[in-house]
Amino acid sequence: QVQLVESGGGLVQAGGSLRLSCAASGRTFSNYAIGWFRQAPGKEREFVAVIRWSGARTYYADSVKGRFTISRDNAKNTVYVQMNSLEPEDTAVYYCAADVGGGEIKTTARWYDYWGQGTQVTVSS
Repeated sequence: QVQLVESGGGLVQAGGSLRLSCAASGRTFSNYAIGWFRQAPGKEREFVAVIRWSGARTYYADSVKGRFTISRDNAKNTVYVQMNSLEPEDTAVYYCAADVGGGEIKTTARWYDYWGQGTQVTVSS
């Protein structure tokens, strides 16, 4: 079992920044990856970014590339996503998720095994 807890969401004006955190606990896997997804009202959950725990390989959705940065702190078992130049279209509930299966980086939600409870990000125009 892996437990994930997100934090750092809130209300910010367009152009502003937020940093989300995903604290992992429980069983750890050397090959697992942590992904961030988001879901806006009436829309499907979409991939945002992912980082592999070992090696720190990262991958981003085109919509956030250049604005969001995913990183990890091994000592704290925490993954972060720094979100800059936020736009109203970034408004959503943001979830972190763990893929413990190894292999290639995955950008589809159904391949992730454990999920956090989500944190709301609201960007006002």
